[in-house]
Amino acid sequence: MTPLAFGLKSLADNWVVVVPVKGSSEAKSRLGVGPGRAALADAFALDTVTALVAASAVERVFVVTASARLGALLGGLGAVIVPEAPVVETGHARLNAGIVQGIAAARLAYPQVNLAVMTGDLPALRPGDIDAAFALAAAQPRSMVPDAEGVGTTTLLARVGVTVTPRFGLGSRAAHQGDGHIVLDLPPTSSLRRDVDTAADLEAARLIGLGPHTSALL
Repeated sequence: MTPLAFGLKSLADNWVVVVPVKGSSEAKSRLGVGPGRAALADAFALDTVTALVAASAVERVFVVTASARLGALLGGLGAVIVPEAPVVETGHARLNAGIVQGIAAARLAYPQVNLAVMTGDLPALRPGDIDAAFALAAAQPRSMVPDAEGVGTTTLLARVGVTVTPRFGLGSRAAHQGDGHIVLDLPPTSSLRRDVDTAADLEAARLIGLGPHTSALL
């Protein structure tokens, strides 16, 4: 759907979602699954975007990635691909710089739609959980979803016209709360909280139910 066509709809409950995706052999280094680690990281991103595209509250998904190969796959799912601009930063600084680029693209295309940023490592993500979380977020100018450990962030949300400064990385929950993001009251079992960095995380996500791309690899 084009932004013009979307303008004919009510904007109150709709969201555009920015998803940063590394798409490189260095992705998910803590998984420790050998040569298949990069393929697994790709599958996480594919399952994350698949669930987002299927959620009724999501109008459009913007993926920021430097990988043309993975970008083509994610674009095939319906995402808008924002090629990551070269930056001097590394690690989480590079991640946040890419998110800023995605936010700019999303808000340029959909200036009257709420905005969310979601990590691309949620292979158990379910559309129903997305819709439930976004419905809660509609009541707050800024909100967030912490990871299962309670110290990181999987999702950052802001209503129309509210600025967002991504601070993903170590201690991101505290950093985002310091910016005024309210922690959404989601159950511990919500699939939005189950990002995957380690083998133990992957097993926990498996208990929820992995998406088709990750399941195919495992």
